[in-house]
Amino acid sequence: MGDEWRMLSLQDAGVSLIDCDHRTPPASKQGYPYVAIPQIKNGQINLKDVRYISQEHFIDWTRKATPKPFDVVLSRRCNPGETAYVPPGLNFALGQNLVLLRADGRYVFPQFLRWLVRGPDWWEQIGTFINVGAVFDSLKCADIPQFQLLIPPLPEQRAIAHVLGTLDDKIELNRRTNETLEAMARALFKSWFVDFEPVRAKAEGRETGLPIEIDELFPDSFEESELGVVPKGWKITELGDVVDIVKGTSYSSDDLQPSSTALVTLKSFERGGGYRTDGLKEYIGKFKPEQKISPGDVVISFTDVTQAAEVIGRPAIVSPTYEYTTLVASLDVGIVKVKSPEFSKIFLYNLLSTQQFNDHVLSYVNGTTVLHLDKKGIPSYQFVCPPEELLSLYSTSTQSIYKKIVRCDIDSRTLASIRDALLPKLLSGEVRIPGVEG
Repeated sequence: MGDEWRMLSLQDAGVSLIDCDHRTPPASKQGYPYVAIPQIKNGQINLKDVRYISQEHFIDWTRKATPKPFDVVLSRRCNPGETAYVPPGLNFALGQNLVLLRADGRYVFPQFLRWLVRGPDWWEQIGTFINVGAVFDSLKCADIPQFQLLIPPLPEQRAIAHVLGTLDDKIELNRRTNETLEAMARALFKSWFVDFEPVRAKAEGRETGLPIEIDELFPDSFEESELGVVPKGWKITELGDVVDIVKGTSYSSDDLQPSSTALVTLKSFERGGGYRTDGLKEYIGKFKPEQKISPGDVVISFTDVTQAAEVIGRPAIVSPTYEYTTLVASLDVGIVKVKSPEFSKIFLYNLLSTQQFNDHVLSYVNGTTVLHLDKKGIPSYQFVCPPEELLSLYSTSTQSIYKKIVRCDIDSRTLASIRDALLPKLLSGEVRIPGVEG
């Protein structure tokens, strides 16, 4: 390897640091994303729950720091050292406590920079330069250019960027595919069971556009109910009549030790609902048999520490895991178990994902810093229950969708494991890519 690989500081390697504007612009209902620390996740910019700012403020806030393709966004505070690369075509303003790293191409291939700042050498430098604070650890802008990293020759960098980037592209494609599939299932649920579009069409003498065997399952008129006008013959049902809620187990920090059992925790929930595979905590404590979670189970959060109540009362479908033999619900999590087989977990998940359900449970939330959901909140929710034939049809129609979602999720986790295993070996030169001329 010899002189082909060099230990250089970021500054000597032609990587410049561009600091953010140390102000926070007012939010806008539309406009440009204002990327803050919460959007820096797993090496990428995640725009879910991002704030937007007006065009006027976007122009003002990007005068000092204008993100360009293949720049790296670095967090200096809260999660110091975490990075995300800037993909082509993404226009955004940089939030506070974030900086841009930009390679000029002389010693560091711009598309390689995102991988250089995720390896073991990078985290060793973070540990060396980090400033431990009473509340948050942080990095100083003056220190970051001095980070010493092992820099491969440019041909090797291009090859590494191609291999790891191809894996990441497939993971991103799977993520977008799953978003589309979930949106399809939600749209069908909303059309049939929230907006009652087939019933409205028939009541107005219009075609439903559905196959005749499905069309015949919907009534052609409405009737009054305690929830307002609902499809004729459909029942008003309390959620507690069709599901049981099993609260999770309490635990102490001493129980969080290496184990083949893991807790599903608050961190297992995405903001706004959905499951996160990186929120599990290994657990050696006791639990009841009914507190075990199986893949495909629907869970719900009973506690929240987000200011906007973005997690409490939100559902998630638990994905399969090959890292652990047993999953258990933690105290802040409830397992929602259907009492009758006609109520599928898929129907239940989409019911709990509606705005109507969220509005209902929020009226049962108390607390200030930490929010808690009253135990009556979930079972007291009333909904319009379709006949069994429609419940079964919806479940059958969406089953293949959720099987595809699970397959994509497992595929992505496998690819991520391969990527994460390759990354340090490629950056150290332990594994070389065949055919690369140095």
